[in-house]
Amino acid sequence: MLDWSRIDTVILDMDGTVLDLHFDNRFWLHHLPATYAERNGMSHDEALTHLVGLFAGQQGSLNWYCTDYWSSQVGFDVAALKPALKHLIRERTDAFSFLSAVKASGRRLWLATNAHRASLELKLAETTMGDWFDAMVSSHDYGAPKEEQAFWQALQTAHPFDPARALFIDDSEAVLDSAARFGIGQLRTIITPDSQKPQRSDLRYPAIDHFAELGQPTRQEPASR
Repeated sequence: MLDWSRIDTVILDMDGTVLDLHFDNRFWLHHLPATYAERNGMSHDEALTHLVGLFAGQQGSLNWYCTDYWSSQVGFDVAALKPALKHLIRERTDAFSFLSAVKASGRRLWLATNAHRASLELKLAETTMGDWFDAMVSSHDYGAPKEEQAFWQALQTAHPFDPARALFIDDSEAVLDSAARFGIGQLRTIITPDSQKPQRSDLRYPAIDHFAELGQPTRQEPASR
């Protein structure tokens, strides 16, 4: 349970936190390699091995999350392939109920994602997620991923807040490490970001599988915006 009296701002990751990571894993590890294999006359396994090698070289950078960058690498429009799997876009268990409860409590509620704006817009079109957030920020807006301090500095400039009185939830420990360095007071990670994969273990941050584990956000006056 959280001490909600110590929290003014709630900042949430999108993929693997609010939304099921299964869509993204299915796209990047199956759908994209299949398309790449077909267009380049190779097997799926060959395409996957090649792409995973390219992915690894950009991990943690803004390029790693950028559909424009990957389009330039594979030679076709990556974002245009995503709607074929849009039926897999769905909330994680009880995520939207949590969004509603936080919003009703009067706290600031922000989405902070590394996803490209094209990916964010697709997911907003397929879900009601956008109904609750006061601000929705892509790291591409700031030219730096959440793994870098430049992201958090830019976020605070654009949307002033007290890091010590913020809750941030993300499925990436590298991102949480960056948030911790910036001074975010309450950090949580997700045990099962992808509903089709086993629960994760040996996590370095306090972890939840359902948002209800955080307790009911107590009512407070809306923070100044």
